[in-house]
Amino acid sequence: MTDVLRFHDVASLSDLGRYAVRARSVDGEGAMRLQAAGDVLAAWVGVLPGSGILAEGTVLGLRTFALAEDAEIDVLVPLGAVVDRTAHATSTADLHVPPTRALAPWSALTPPRGPWEPVGVLPGDLLASVARDGVAEVAAAVRERGAAAGFARDRVWSRDVREAAGPHPDLLTADGIPTDGIPVRTGGAFAAYALGFLAPGSTVQVLRCNRWTRLSAPGGHVVLR
Repeated sequence: MTDVLRFHDVASLSDLGRYAVRARSVDGEGAMRLQAAGDVLAAWVGVLPGSGILAEGTVLGLRTFALAEDAEIDVLVPLGAVVDRTAHATSTADLHVPPTRALAPWSALTPPRGPWEPVGVLPGDLLASVARDGVAEVAAAVRERGAAAGFARDRVWSRDVREAAGPHPDLLTADGIPTDGIPVRTGGAFAAYALGFLAPGSTVQVLRCNRWTRLSAPGGHVVLR
């Protein structure tokens, strides 16, 4: 198994670090799955946990990075370790894989490679707005109920984006592709927003494969079960 991941440049390694920082802001004790079989690294993070034996409601973030050398790796490491090892990347584009292993229920899930069927698009600005509104609603519930706010959190992030957005012209059509009828949970919008995947004025592709939905944004992918 690969012990060192060699990126093409320091900027790419630093980009991985920024991604880990954002993921850690969502889950301070979270983990990152580093997965590669060749010259592409897939970096997975958990955003929202699922429930039941099928882990329905799981929301994952995914970014891919080109590697300068082929690698064989599939490990789950603490986000904090990735942050620490990329924080001062100034002269080398190598990531020494953290030796510490983490545990996370979502890592047992492996989303399909495809085929992914395009089912429409959604405006990135709309997803960002829905995510911000959801964050404010969850924060209010936490202030009011404290540890008992879990039900409210689940309710907020399980809504359909269309329900959360209300009447909105961008839900009727985006780039000429109808989006009405695409079920996308607001938890997906939250993940794309929190992980920094959305760009102002961007369009997010919505794809489907079996029980999975994928949001492909300019900065990365969100995969929902």
